[in-house]
Amino acid sequence: MRGTTIRKIATVFGGSGFIGRYVVQRLAHRDYVVRVATTDPGGARFLQTQGRVGQIVPLAASVVDAGAVERAVAGADLVVNLVGILHERRRGDFQRIHVEGAGLVARIAAAAGVERLVHVSAIGADPASRSAYGRSKGEGEAAVRAAFPQATILRPSIVFGPEDQFFNRFAGLARMLPFMPVIAGNTRFQPVYVGDVADAVLAAAEREDAPGRTYELGGPRSLSFREVQRFVLDTTGYRKPLVDIPLGLARMQARFSEFLPNPPLTRDQLLMLGHDNVVAEGAPGLPELGISPSALEAVVPGYLTRFREGGGRRPQGAMG
Repeated sequence: MRGTTIRKIATVFGGSGFIGRYVVQRLAHRDYVVRVATTDPGGARFLQTQGRVGQIVPLAASVVDAGAVERAVAGADLVVNLVGILHERRRGDFQRIHVEGAGLVARIAAAAGVERLVHVSAIGADPASRSAYGRSKGEGEAAVRAAFPQATILRPSIVFGPEDQFFNRFAGLARMLPFMPVIAGNTRFQPVYVGDVADAVLAAAEREDAPGRTYELGGPRSLSFREVQRFVLDTTGYRKPLVDIPLGLARMQARFSEFLPNPPLTRDQLLMLGHDNVVAEGAPGLPELGISPSALEAVVPGYLTRFREGGGRRPQGAMG
């Protein structure tokens, strides 16, 4: 029909999560019809205000349910898989979600004729990793590549933003504890802003040079874990000493915390802390996707203000 345009369809698995909400917002602004595939579609309804009526559609779909995945990707031009977990609720969850689920999404997307697949993994993904998390992420990447060779894989470092579970968690500890615990203080991170990761997903979906490539996403500088903790103290204004936790004690605490619904630290995460989480030398990243990385100093203080005494009205200093 004259004057009618055909709108592209994007299916975003895990679209209601921390990174997903930013990805969905950007896709909606690009005029995609966005299917938010999640195990809790009711919890994704808040995203519908990010687009026009009927533009953002939550639907029930687990990445390990072939029938649900088929329905979610049918007719889609773009598929984005953001689904991942940091710890297992049941033994084998890493394998089911990071490996089998990732492979299933890629195979069904390929069979459905999807033009672009963007798979979000993590720095540290390696089939030979001692960590079950890192190993499953690496095996998941291999499963995606085998099924959909032209998929674009994104590997972010620690992702920060107002809803993150990294800086917010440590700021909470700074407020509650008489000291700031430091585990593996020399391990380095390269925190990357969630908005930049979402922009990277969009760039991977639209750039002609992105298919088939892997990008590692990090911010403009790296920090040691000790420097991260010091930054949190400086930002929240708490005068607390930094105290190194012996690895043996950390392992013991991790073992007991694994019985909690949301453990603050697991033994598997301790294994990951044994390796730097930074962009590999020479690896393509945000600049190659046309994105200038955002500095954490320009973003994090804005959302950690609520942790300061008096809501940020009383200036304090930190000690390290």
